[in-house]
Amino acid sequence: MTLRACFIYLELFVVPRHNLFLLYGGNQKRCILDDKTRVPVGENEGYINVSYIRMKVGTEELLYISAQGPLPGTQDNFWQMVWENKSDVIAMMTQEVERGRVKCHKYWPEKLDVPKETSRYQLHLDNYQMLGYFHIKVIKMVEKESGDIQFVKHLKFTTWPDHGTPHSSEQLVCFMRYMRTVHAKGPIIVHCSAGMSRSGVLICTDVILSLIEKDLSINVSGIVKEMRLQRHGMIQTKVSISGHSVRMLPSGEYIN
Repeated sequence: MTLRACFIYLELFVVPRHNLFLLYGGNQKRCILDDKTRVPVGENEGYINVSYIRMKVGTEELLYISAQGPLPGTQDNFWQMVWENKSDVIAMMTQEVERGRVKCHKYWPEKLDVPKETSRYQLHLDNYQMLGYFHIKVIKMVEKESGDIQFVKHLKFTTWPDHGTPHSSEQLVCFMRYMRTVHAKGPIIVHCSAGMSRSGVLICTDVILSLIEKDLSINVSGIVKEMRLQRHGMIQTKVSISGHSVRMLPSGEYIN
């Protein structure tokens, strides 16, 4: 059985490579992870509960990071991952609290004049826009040691309940169109609570829309299988995308 076919136990905080264990057959077996889906963080190449997802669309490769929603103990490592991968878009597909349960820590700055501090970075809310079904935040990351700056767009989709489906497939497609419009570099980072269900549907739908735009054949089952090889448990929700939802963004409605 290959490594991808096994369950990998990952602590909710960054752990050194040699402390990861493979759980198989009821026994803990020590292993070294060199799987290309794992995202190393920092000089010690520690790991957090995230995975690279690489999807082929014709000759192009779409690159994502599917992540667990940051927790108080993982938010510093999450932002370090954003910085090291030079990602400029984060797509958040969950609310902080759903059905009375905390799903994700509020890891972003909330006020324009009040930066959020992490161990390595100072996070400034540079601009924001609240729409009916998603929120846009432009976050300026300042590395404390060097003073270097990186801008990230934080996009939060607000109308997708846990264990449910989006209230409107057209809203979801419009959200993804904006996500694609503002993305310029690095993998798109997608997270819900566990980084599998809603995150998986978003990535799968984005791949399908890219195939449609290039007039290429679509094998949904094949797309899902490929995603599950790269992150266990991806996609647990059925979403239908109607033909009229596949349209271009209206111009001039959103901040750049």
